[in-house]
Amino acid sequence: MFISRLLAAVVLLAALSACAPLTTQSPGQGYSPVNAVAEGEAKHLMLFGHDVVSYFTENTHKKGNANIRSDYKGVTFHFSKPEHKTLFDAAPEKYLPQYGGYCANGIVYGIPWGGDANAWRIIDGKLYIFGGAGSRDGFMVDPVKHIALADKYWKDEVNGSNAFFQRTQRMIFRVPHYKSGEEVAAEVAKARAAGTLK
Repeated sequence: MFISRLLAAVVLLAALSACAPLTTQSPGQGYSPVNAVAEGEAKHLMLFGHDVVSYFTENTHKKGNANIRSDYKGVTFHFSKPEHKTLFDAAPEKYLPQYGGYCANGIVYGIPWGGDANAWRIIDGKLYIFGGAGSRDGFMVDPVKHIALADKYWKDEVNGSNAFFQRTQRMIFRVPHYKSGEEVAAEVAKARAAGTLK
């Protein structure tokens, strides 16, 4: 009896704590789920307000200005300068982070989670965001393989889903190629030692 009550309490607590991300990360207008937060007037602010264009034009991440913004498919983007807003408005798809701005290495495992604006890489003209330097390095051990896997899981499972439910499902039912953090770190160390880490 105690175990079933405890389990019910844990499920209820998890559901309640997920309410904000359930709606914030799922704008439901064709670009969803996204690594977004609610801030001020923006209900779905991409990447904590970082300027997605600056990665391409300045080779760096920059915090955007709430007064220089655009909305795309229900998601708000902030820009550090008006020129970046103009570029984005002319071709938004060019500047969108892959996989809704979630950690690209997480999407390799079907898990939409994390995404640190200062851990990123542009590969073949596309912006990939990572949960941190370790995630980025793990992805870069074999970027061709990892992009193919992430593209597959994004297309087949994650795109259009609710990030919380998708994340929960894939944390319980792991993909066949799942690797623990220790296994990924060992691969990174081996690639570094061999001089093959990109």
